[in-house]
Amino acid sequence: YVLIVCYGPVFEDQPVETIYPEESPEAKITMSCRARANPPATYQWRLNSQSIDLDGDNHYTLVGGDLVISNPIKNKHVGNYSCVATNDYGTVVSREAGVRFGYLDFFSSEEREAVHVKEGQGAVLLCAPPPHYPHELSFRWILNEFPIFITLDKRRFVSQTTGNLYISKVDLSDSGNYSCFVSSASIAKSVFSKFIPLVPLTERWKYPADIKVKFPDTYALVGQNVTMECFALGNPIPQIRWKKMNGELPSNHDVSMAGAHLHLYNVQYEDEGTYECEALNSKGKDWHRARVSVEAFPEWTESINSTEKDISSDYTMSCVASGKPKPHVQWLKNSYYDKRDLRFSGLTFKDSGMYQCIAENRHGVIYANAELRVIACAPTFEHNPVKWRILGAKNGRVVIECKPKAAPKPSFSWSKGTELLFNSTRVLIWEDGSLEILNVTEADEGRYTCFAENNRGQANSTGSLSITEATKITLAPSNADVTVGENTHMQCAASHDSTLDITFVWTLDAHTIDIDREGSHYERNLQLPYQNGGSSGELLIKNTQLKHSGRYTCTAQTPVDNVTASANLVVRGPPGSPGGVRVEEIRDKSVRLIWSRGTDNHSPISKYTIQCRDSFSQEDWRDATTSPPDVEGNAESATVVDLFPWTEYEFRVIATNTLGTGDPSSPSPKVTTLEAVPVVAPSDIGGGGTSRELTITWTPVQPQYYYGRNFGYIIAFKPRDGYEWRKVTVADPGAKHYVHKDSSILASTEFEVKVKAFNSKGEGPYSLMAVIYSAQDVPSKAPTSVGARALSATEAIVWWLPVTQHTVEGYQVRYWRKAEDSETSSQRVVLSSRENRTRLDNMRPDSHYLIEVKAYNAAGYGPPSQHLQIYTKKAPPSRPPKIISKKLKGTSVNIAWEHVEPLANESTIDGYKVLYRQASKSTGTLFNTGKRSIDLPMHKDGDYIVEVRAYSEGGDGAVAQIRISGNTSIKYQRNTFTKMYKAPF
Repeated sequence: YVLIVCYGPVFEDQPVETIYPEESPEAKITMSCRARANPPATYQWRLNSQSIDLDGDNHYTLVGGDLVISNPIKNKHVGNYSCVATNDYGTVVSREAGVRFGYLDFFSSEEREAVHVKEGQGAVLLCAPPPHYPHELSFRWILNEFPIFITLDKRRFVSQTTGNLYISKVDLSDSGNYSCFVSSASIAKSVFSKFIPLVPLTERWKYPADIKVKFPDTYALVGQNVTMECFALGNPIPQIRWKKMNGELPSNHDVSMAGAHLHLYNVQYEDEGTYECEALNSKGKDWHRARVSVEAFPEWTESINSTEKDISSDYTMSCVASGKPKPHVQWLKNSYYDKRDLRFSGLTFKDSGMYQCIAENRHGVIYANAELRVIACAPTFEHNPVKWRILGAKNGRVVIECKPKAAPKPSFSWSKGTELLFNSTRVLIWEDGSLEILNVTEADEGRYTCFAENNRGQANSTGSLSITEATKITLAPSNADVTVGENTHMQCAASHDSTLDITFVWTLDAHTIDIDREGSHYERNLQLPYQNGGSSGELLIKNTQLKHSGRYTCTAQTPVDNVTASANLVVRGPPGSPGGVRVEEIRDKSVRLIWSRGTDNHSPISKYTIQCRDSFSQEDWRDATTSPPDVEGNAESATVVDLFPWTEYEFRVIATNTLGTGDPSSPSPKVTTLEAVPVVAPSDIGGGGTSRELTITWTPVQPQYYYGRNFGYIIAFKPRDGYEWRKVTVADPGAKHYVHKDSSILASTEFEVKVKAFNSKGEGPYSLMAVIYSAQDVPSKAPTSVGARALSATEAIVWWLPVTQHTVEGYQVRYWRKAEDSETSSQRVVLSSRENRTRLDNMRPDSHYLIEVKAYNAAGYGPPSQHLQIYTKKAPPSRPPKIISKKLKGTSVNIAWEHVEPLANESTIDGYKVLYRQASKSTGTLFNTGKRSIDLPMHKDGDYIVEVRAYSEGGDGAVAQIRISGNTSIKYQRNTFTKMYKAPF
């Protein structure tokens, strides 16, 4: 016979949110719906919960289960659609899906007013996008003509919320006509605005950071990505920084668009909080804060499943959904709302049908569908008869199952042969119909029949019981004690009935060991057969690790019974990581660290090591200094000393025993040591003067030595013959100089200078005193006897007589092409006063150059020397030699090539360079020759490369290569062409 399974509708395809472009050439909308059902389902559709009259409206057509809307009309066909599927077993309704009409109007044809803005000031160009749906648009800006789009950087930003273009600091180069280009991905349409002229005015000024793009308070769903925008106008261009208040930025964040975008990926509840964007430049700063609230779409934590239940039985349907806000749960039966509490007491056939559970919050709706079928039938063993052959182990326990299909639930009775069985101390008939027999013997063998009866009829089924020999453990595992890395074994052997197969299963602390999967540590040591016909299942444990400690249980099992035996394995090793590390008693240079002991892994802890890292070296853990220096193994606290004041630290603890050092603990919470007076003074005090000014310079103190907030410098200076020090305070911790302006300062006055640091706790020590001179003038003389000559097509050398003035600190050499380059774009070389010659490089071949030399000091540059003229050489040959033969000659190989003819703009060939090197190296032996061939020694092993190139006064030309194998054969390699003016050898 053919078994036909009937069931109610189950959706395989449901309608989805649809946006229909108003200008779509395809004048129809298709809403999908398909349900699996037997018998097949019929379909209806609802619009805004009202049934659609498919016959009375020629816009609607049903194709299978799909709804096709032809020539859709906006004010008639917009709404929420749902599909209803029905067969003999019930009705289900699909999720709702909206139909909306998408559009993007054109911009207004009115001319846009020009924007006039001073150079250095910020500008905002408004997009004002036209009416549109849906709301999601993307924005770009055209500059002067399509498709030239402006490049976004730290100075220019386009908000993807408003479409506005922001320029933090306008340059003259920003002048032009701008158009806002708007795209709607949903309807594949783009439009652009009339041009907006931007006219920069030539007046530079500076102003503080001013945030113009501010992200609003935001709701995000768990698992979503969120982008926050923040952009500021300002001159200098502001820097954007992000932070999360009362915590660190999530690990799943990213910053892009030069800081203007903060992206949070795969948002979780812990990412909720207040976020701040700070914009700052040298003139000031601005900040904005907004909250990100994380909520969640509904999700089932407990749902319903299709089920069959006996008539008159009790049943409860339950649906539980999580989400934020908490979802509201409703029930449907056969597509209509059912307000009952779905607890069934005494099921009837009327309770059969299709049930749906709907959970909804403001973020969405989810559906769970199930069929409840109430059945009634006489007992039948057709699909689940009593097992025809049952085996039982001697003196063991046997359970014979009896599970007919029946509704309502039947009553059960059993017989052995013709003898009716009753409950006793050894025989028990369970409520579900199973028969249990304890302490079975051979006398219990025979045929057993189960009888089932209810108010609709009765049935029976028979099976045969046979008794086998019991399985017994003959060799049990023994306790073992090993060190990490050693091997050990657990023995196990058992006797069993010879007619049955036996299997050994090992578990560690109740978890089954997968020998195949964990073969690197476990191996089965099978011995066939074992004593008196028994079997062995010995387990070999290789390269033991700490995780292998525990209770091992050997289970010997046959199809009839099983027995077990257990033993303990102790694996000793380095200690585990300490836990609960926290910091107390925080001082300026010390803290008290407290932790809890980790596992000693069966070997007592002998000592602890404390490590720390600070905010200035995030990745580098270092051993901390403790008091006392050695932390004993029974300690659970220590004092860490020699720390920097006002520095953020985190700490970790590592335990050691005689078997090694364990893993470090998790880092402690970050703490900041208390403030203290600075002890480090600025270094490299120097400076000098120009007209009416005295400049004092120093190397700033590194941040780890600030020791407190409000860090700055105190500069003290006086003329060498003076008695009273003049003191000035500089509040910028990064400052490197101070300029003292005084028109009465005489030229070349000797000053004594010293600098010290201060913070909110006090002042540190002064630096070493330095002597500087005021009112230094620029050098008054130009270098003389300047000479130069070209070395190649790209290099030259220049020399001069030094300027004898003692104030000269160095020289600047400038060079440029006379006809092609402007003097302002010249190349420069800067040298110290000890040098009076230098090499010029990166020159152009066959070019006329001008060269000048100036002396300089802190006051500026002196007069230039007379312009010197030189001509660079023509370029070296651009074509490589063509290798024409390779011949073996005893213990050498002869390489020959054709002569290279230089082009008209290339230097005459002076000869050839041959580099002979191992293939794996870049250097070797260099030969010069005027010939067109060369004999090279053959090497017995390894491959060698021969490189040939022509050379000229303009430099070395392109190279040709050939490979020579050490086995006396020659391998040919295609010439490689490398154009260069200076060879690498």
